[in-house]
Amino acid sequence: MRTEIQEKAYAKLNLSLDVTGLREDGYHEVCMVMQSVDLCDDVTITLTDDGRFAAQSNRSFIPNDERNVAVKAAMTFARNHDLGGKGVFVKMRKRNPVRAGLGGGSADAAAVLRGLNTLYGRPFDVHALEAMAMEAGSDVPFCIAGGTQLAQGRGEVLTRLPDFGEHTVVICKPYFSISTPALFQKIDARKSKCRPDTEGILAALEAGDDLGVIRRMYNVFEDVLGRRARDITGIKTALLNHGALGACMSGTGSAVFGIFPDARTGKDAYYALKKRYPEVFLCKTIGEIEV
Repeated sequence: MRTEIQEKAYAKLNLSLDVTGLREDGYHEVCMVMQSVDLCDDVTITLTDDGRFAAQSNRSFIPNDERNVAVKAAMTFARNHDLGGKGVFVKMRKRNPVRAGLGGGSADAAAVLRGLNTLYGRPFDVHALEAMAMEAGSDVPFCIAGGTQLAQGRGEVLTRLPDFGEHTVVICKPYFSISTPALFQKIDARKSKCRPDTEGILAALEAGDDLGVIRRMYNVFEDVLGRRARDITGIKTALLNHGALGACMSGTGSAVFGIFPDARTGKDAYYALKKRYPEVFLCKTIGEIEV
């Protein structure tokens, strides 16, 4: 039996994000069209003889114990499948920016679940892994297989959508992060009724109209940013001025992404934004991840 495996932990984008209500359990109902990109962390999962669950990464501020969502995912897998007395050590080489709305931690957790499932002979199918993933975090179920999906409920009700195709993407994270709980509180109190055209995005995907998808990208959290709105708008404007077909904030931010018509235009935009912002990434959209 193999005792070590490497997985890619792919970041996600929100092509659209809507918050449709507050649940009785205190969580929010969401409706999101989500998309994977090839910006990723490298995750190595090793079975150990000490029975412990721990992690290590190249970011010193990330916890290495059960507070780490990747460790939490390993412990969740162990509750659902006998590890034969083994522990799990997760080593992460992180590229995905943290607290950016790109699902970096969730992607790491999903990579751990996929890796452990492979090491133990694939006892679980993708749907079982997605159900298990919900114990680790709301974005983790999507990150199991990624690609292009509609996420509803808390994020665990997933519907596979037609492939969005391969597009050049530039992601820009400003020097600040944004508090997710604070934005949800503002969403609860807001009076604006602007919402993404989710049905229009789904119809455009079905028709293979990628430009129709891009033109409808919208994130309700952009309406409640407060003093950070000018910064986010500034990045969107910079992306559009450098040739993006559309630009949007991902998740609760603070990362903003633009989708470009070709690799050359995207590369030019990448270098232009690198002069002004601390974290800029050139990547592309990808299809479903093999599980």
